[in-house]
Amino acid sequence: MEPFLLEKNEIFVIKEWMDECPELIAGFTSKNGGCSKEPFSSLNAGLHVNDSTDSVRANRNKIADILQFPAKKWVGAEQTHHTHIEKVTFASAGRGSLDYEESFKGTDGFFTRDQGLLLTLCYADCVPLFFLHKETGSIGIAHAGWKGTVHGIAREMVSLFQKEGIPEKDIKTVIGPAICGNCYQVDDRVIEFVKGWTKDENDKPYRQIEDHQYLLDLKQLNKDILIKAGVLEENIQVTKWCTSCDSQYFFSHRRDNGKTGRMMSFIGWKEDLKK
Repeated sequence: MEPFLLEKNEIFVIKEWMDECPELIAGFTSKNGGCSKEPFSSLNAGLHVNDSTDSVRANRNKIADILQFPAKKWVGAEQTHHTHIEKVTFASAGRGSLDYEESFKGTDGFFTRDQGLLLTLCYADCVPLFFLHKETGSIGIAHAGWKGTVHGIAREMVSLFQKEGIPEKDIKTVIGPAICGNCYQVDDRVIEFVKGWTKDENDKPYRQIEDHQYLLDLKQLNKDILIKAGVLEENIQVTKWCTSCDSQYFFSHRRDNGKTGRMMSFIGWKEDLKK
């Protein structure tokens, strides 16, 4: 079953999680409904892509209004395609939400147990990973490009949950909109890293299309890594949405030749016990 539902023109939500947990908000923005001009048209959420800062702030505040989760309660990151995950608390609320210079440096994932805090990251083909353990209120989000994927950011998040006393078999995960295995072409250098995760030659997340060139399914690779880390396959949902194919909804770094905006992933508990 497709985990993401287009709830509004601007927002996809993880419907099953939100139905199970009414206080939870989790999902992914579209590229539509904002005020940014080309090549960032129109709901660009990226503060770092040379779009007008005023436009991006207006877009983010619009998202905040739709989610009914004010930007002063978000956290954001300077993403560097590595595997550092920041454990955050409500004390960090607002950091990186509207000012890129204040964002968490060198961070590609967030974890929290606190309520009233929205975890956010930005994407334009890379894989958004969502994590939930509703019994403890633990949530996580990660940004997995090919570098973050092959260096194991998905495994790092599972390890963090384990350190918090949460067995890997109890973690629920969703793999969100990203470039699909028919659109993402890579070379030998990338595949050599991928081979470190794929021992079964009959079940590879890539296929060769010509000498030194391959099509790589990053969503499948992240699913494989999660399973190797101990997450139960029945607890992993994978979207069919592709940021490159589904051009009516998403920015794509590959499709748009690097000149494009960013979507935003988000997850947080709406209720704020710290009022």
